[in-house]
Amino acid sequence: MTVLEAIQRSAEFLAKKGVDSPRLQVELLLSSVLLVPRLKLYLDFDRKLTPAELEAARELARRRGHREPLQHILGSTCFCGLEIKVNRHVLVPRPETERLAERAWQYLCGRDSPGATALDFGTGSGCVAIAVAANCPDARVHAADISAEALRFARENAVSNNVADNIQFHCGNGFAALPSGVSFDLIVANPPYIPSAEIDALAPEVRDYDPRLALDGGADGLDFYRRLAAEAPGFLRPAGRMMLESGDGQTERIGEIVVRHKWVVESVEADYTGRPRIVIARPERA
Repeated sequence: MTVLEAIQRSAEFLAKKGVDSPRLQVELLLSSVLLVPRLKLYLDFDRKLTPAELEAARELARRRGHREPLQHILGSTCFCGLEIKVNRHVLVPRPETERLAERAWQYLCGRDSPGATALDFGTGSGCVAIAVAANCPDARVHAADISAEALRFARENAVSNNVADNIQFHCGNGFAALPSGVSFDLIVANPPYIPSAEIDALAPEVRDYDPRLALDGGADGLDFYRRLAAEAPGFLRPAGRMMLESGDGQTERIGEIVVRHKWVVESVEADYTGRPRIVIARPERA
């Protein structure tokens, strides 16, 4: 079987299984088997696959057909130009979260005083903390998560992206994970925001493979925003900021929550698709 035939047949298989962009997915899987850039496949359409290559490609296609996320099959994903390893213990980084990371490092790098500090609350794979540390090397970044397995991956990702010396990791439940007396110029979070009753209706790639702990935001999806609004002021330096990613349609309600806890909403910013996504707030005292 040639490269082109393998792509065509596997794409048809994935389409029948309900996988989005089946041809692109197959090309990415096949390029990982052949250890070549995806675009090089177009130069080798007539190449005959060896039996071992064909079986490996079929196995990956079968896994994707069972709706295992592409990122899990490949073992990593790209986030802000960085390679981030993922598995079942961490939420797969989403493209919309890249905007949150970008706003975080822009804010830290734009401060007059060097050595700004930031907390990534619920770091998961570490993608936001790592992107901030990579793009604002003068910042001191802290990353906290309740999952020890997630933090193990986050540490590995920090090492592989050469920012391990810039990030301190803390395992525990929210702010209780932090050492006493620590405070930050910025608290950034992409907390769980899916209402509990809606999780079973999510796409299989999310419902069956992302950790529920990273998805479940309580009855209305907003439990962690209430917690952050109530507890974060005790860890924020004067004139500090909090940046929160939200789900679709949640920014207005999150704004109401933070205002009730005596925050000022400075702005609500869109992600790269134009959807309102990020709530930026400061305590009233600032």
